[in-house]
Amino acid sequence: MSKALHNLQANNPIGIFDSGIGGLTVAHAISKELPGEKLIYFGDTAHLPYGDKSPDSIKYYAIRISQLLLQKRCKMIVIACNTASAMAYETVKDFVGRQALVVNVIDPVVEEVLNRKKKIKRIGVIGTKGTVKSDIYAQKILQGNPKLEVNSLATPLLVGMIEEGFFNNKISRTIIGDYLSRPRLKKIDSLILACTHFPLIKPEIETYYKGEVEIIDSAGVVARYVHDLLKKKKLVAVQKNPQQQFFVSDFTKSFEKSTRFFFRKKIRLEELGLWK
Repeated sequence: MSKALHNLQANNPIGIFDSGIGGLTVAHAISKELPGEKLIYFGDTAHLPYGDKSPDSIKYYAIRISQLLLQKRCKMIVIACNTASAMAYETVKDFVGRQALVVNVIDPVVEEVLNRKKKIKRIGVIGTKGTVKSDIYAQKILQGNPKLEVNSLATPLLVGMIEEGFFNNKISRTIIGDYLSRPRLKKIDSLILACTHFPLIKPEIETYYKGEVEIIDSAGVVARYVHDLLKKKKLVAVQKNPQQQFFVSDFTKSFEKSTRFFFRKKIRLEELGLWK
């Protein structure tokens, strides 16, 4: 641990951010994996989805949010968004890396895929336009194992659909089926859900494939990675009933409803207008 990181305390919170509700899948998984940790979540609902924003815009949003999380004394910042992880991770790490640990949601999943004991050869990736355009999953996976085949498909309608609560119904099944039937995803044996919103539609994706394709989502993988890293740094908290805080850049009823869905209790949601 660097000299600057020596100031971190185990009971300091973990900061998590995403463009909207998708990162709640990661926050929930971390809370289950590490029940003694205080979490501070920021959903940048004023700018969702990140998938169609420019890299410079996403870097700017990520730095501003990271500043906020540092002000709240976070010991770790988890970029719970694949698009922001692809486009802004290095920027955030350069900006806050001496003051807090920084984790993205891509590297843990790539590591998981490359370390799988089960043989996989043809990997599909679905995500936002920004994530797929970056080609970051294919680059990192093939760098680790050039023998694998990786085919990526942008699925831009899915984030908006999920943010509006359209999942587990006829509309979502139709859209999901249309995307998964595309030629780029033919004959895959595993599918990476390269967007933290997508675990919310994982059951529908599993139903489509009827168990013939292994579905890999980042939430549980990232939670275990966070646990291992905090344990390595001797920063695991053991607080009883730690307080969780949720902030958004623009209040939405769907976000409030989603926090209750994940955390099974009424959540106090606070709006912080960083860009107003």
